[in-house]
Amino acid sequence: MAKKNILVFPCGSEIALEVYRAVNNSTHFNLIGASSVNDHGKFVFENYVDGIPFITSPDFIASIKKTVKDYSIDAIYPAMDAVIEILKKNEAELGCKVIAPDVETTQICLSKSRTYKALDGIVKIPQVFAADELLQADESAFPVFAKPDIGYGSRGAKKISNAEDLKAHLEQFPSCILSEFLPGKEYTVDCFTSSNGEMIFAAARERSRIMNGISVNTKPVTENADEFIEFAKKINSAIKFNGAWFYQVKRDTHGELTLMEIASRFGGSSSLFRAQGINFALMSLFNAFGIPVSILRNTYDVEMDRALDNKYKLGLKYSEVFVDFDDCIYLEKQFVNDALMAYLYRCVNKGIKITMLSRHDDVKLGKLDDLLDKLRIRQVFDRIIHLDPSQKKIDYIDNTDSIFIDDSFAERKAIADKFHIPVFSLDMVEAL
Repeated sequence: MAKKNILVFPCGSEIALEVYRAVNNSTHFNLIGASSVNDHGKFVFENYVDGIPFITSPDFIASIKKTVKDYSIDAIYPAMDAVIEILKKNEAELGCKVIAPDVETTQICLSKSRTYKALDGIVKIPQVFAADELLQADESAFPVFAKPDIGYGSRGAKKISNAEDLKAHLEQFPSCILSEFLPGKEYTVDCFTSSNGEMIFAAARERSRIMNGISVNTKPVTENADEFIEFAKKINSAIKFNGAWFYQVKRDTHGELTLMEIASRFGGSSSLFRAQGINFALMSLFNAFGIPVSILRNTYDVEMDRALDNKYKLGLKYSEVFVDFDDCIYLEKQFVNDALMAYLYRCVNKGIKITMLSRHDDVKLGKLDDLLDKLRIRQVFDRIIHLDPSQKKIDYIDNTDSIFIDDSFAERKAIADKFHIPVFSLDMVEAL
């Protein structure tokens, strides 16, 4: 298969960032990120298109269509629920594939009320109440749970304890769904259905800690796993999926699994299963281009915890890096600084020269050259300048189109003062 160009939009969403992590190193697909706002996607996607109108704009489809033509896009990977529907509806006009199931399925999954209607009698769905009745009900009718009919994440989702709280919530979210409150644990079940309708994977994970509607700590369910698979099979029999999808459930007061919602895309934290070999984004792309996929899942235990990460764009160009060895590349006389080495290998990829400056002199550890061979990192460096204790690193900076990395503040300050080049301590390397 010739390498395909895949447009990811909007490329700053959690789904888009997982597409990048899952597909970026594939030899089959080339990713292009696009967004309506300059968000985190700009810092991640090497190929980036900005200025796309919002999906509510009358110019949105025309703009996407132009981008498809300009960048020879073979498929669009929509990375937000509302975007899935509008792109799938206009797939023929766009002139490329949209990685999503058919329009009917995307619309069912976008609306919780349509989801419940489609699955009524097939799986257990929550009891839904009319707002007018609840406003007149006594305290025994509460608590209930309010959530938007169309929406995702935690916006508009709230446990309602009494009629007064309900009235206030309805003023802000008048079209929300009011359903029974489910007190049990919450689970996401990540699924994959092939293009012929066969569900070839389903596995549950516990949403152990949730932040802004995103599962930031999750691990696979090992007990009663078949219960979730059977639930998935029933959904798959009633709704036509194609590629990755997921559903969320909680246990009711009797411990029975009860549906919360379904999405016609993979879950943002499904990367938990990618760590075991289930790459939902890549599988969905292969599936869309008619390439059969199969499952190969490792059986080791895994738990995933997520936190905010940092990405930087520096207004900085240089042709050489001068870097120290002891307490910089080599930490505490026993560890290679893998974060710094990862950066140095990126310099190798970019053709940036790397010069090591070191006063290493340790009888126990041996000569510098021998230690570098032992650590298997010698070939990374274009030059290795081994100074004796009386020599100064500042005397060996022979290229001012460079940067300097050292743990010593005194060394950094001296070189910055003399050469006016950027200098970096170890904690700053992440910005590079």
